[in-house]
Amino acid sequence: MDLSKVKMVVTDMDGTLLNSKSEVSEQFFELYQALKSHQIHFVAASGRQYNSIQEKLSRISEEITIVAENGSYVKHGNTELGSILLSSEYIKLLLPIVREVKGLYTVLCGKKSAYIEQKEEKFKNILQEYYTKFDVIDDLMDLPDDDFFKVAIYHFESSETYIYPVVKHLEGILQIKVSGNNWVDIADPTANKGRAIQMLQQKHGISKEETMVFGDYNNDLEMIDQAFFSYAMANAHDNVKKAARFHTSSNNEAGVEIILQELIKAKNQQSKP
Repeated sequence: MDLSKVKMVVTDMDGTLLNSKSEVSEQFFELYQALKSHQIHFVAASGRQYNSIQEKLSRISEEITIVAENGSYVKHGNTELGSILLSSEYIKLLLPIVREVKGLYTVLCGKKSAYIEQKEEKFKNILQEYYTKFDVIDDLMDLPDDDFFKVAIYHFESSETYIYPVVKHLEGILQIKVSGNNWVDIADPTANKGRAIQMLQQKHGISKEETMVFGDYNNDLEMIDQAFFSYAMANAHDNVKKAARFHTSSNNEAGVEIILQELIKAKNQQSKP
């Protein structure tokens, strides 16, 4: 396994780069500078809102590529590289289905902001971790003036038990992704992290064999397929562990940082005369 070939590193955020307190380690920021010195392109790819990812990585956000909203929105610094929008027809098809089920909380994810109807403080406190910019409106069916990437649905206990069965009949028509223990994300059928990474690989002339990816949940599966150096976290969903070629420690045990140290060591050895 020749890590010195790697030219691009892609990491998910929640459950992967972020620990269980939703923090990025100081060690990562130090390792990033070493990646930068070796001209390795770094990509943060998440189901989170762009503003939320940018805030978590504010020290380096102007230098890196951010893949937000599960691949629906891609930016490098201040430059938008691509977006895949969810049509208003699909949104209006979906919302009444979700509203019929008690205990589901819906977020309409737009370019300008995220939007919710629920005014319950308990949910708003959770929402603030993932969406740093959001507005409360009377009715999501009265679509705000915005471009929309996805609909995110939250349940306090289990996304696979309480959300996925409600919407799984829409698979094929829409991209349905169980993106965390409590979240299901619904987007245009062509939108996923893998497609975004493929676009970046083509843009920079980087192959799968030169790409390293870290992930932990089902919304990471397509991007894991885009990399030879694909790593599942120890805390990953079983589907991700099966799909990934390699494994690393959990997000609370610096699993990403451990492999990045190995990568930098390989690059340093390669550059020795």
